[in-house]
Amino acid sequence: MGKERAHIVVYGRVQGVFFRASAEEKARELGLTGWVRNRSDGTVEIVAEGDREELEKLISWCHIGPKHARVTRVEVVWEPATGEFLDFTIRYD
Repeated sequence: MGKERAHIVVYGRVQGVFFRASAEEKARELGLTGWVRNRSDGTVEIVAEGDREELEKLISWCHIGPKHARVTRVEVVWEPATGEFLDFTIRYD
């Protein structure tokens, strides 16, 4: 089965609640590669690559997030995988 890419933006109370660290842990557990970062508008952005089934699991997790998160919306854009990532990391830009 081919790899895919999901570009995810998570809205709500998702900064300051360990969303990035928890997303990194979940993505690594699922064997995905890519990155997660906070955006200046208060959202969290994730770019993840891997098998569609594992990406769907990450997306489902994003609707809930870590304990203190309050997710109001999750947007997903499916793209072709590029294979550019070696692992899953937190970006601080």
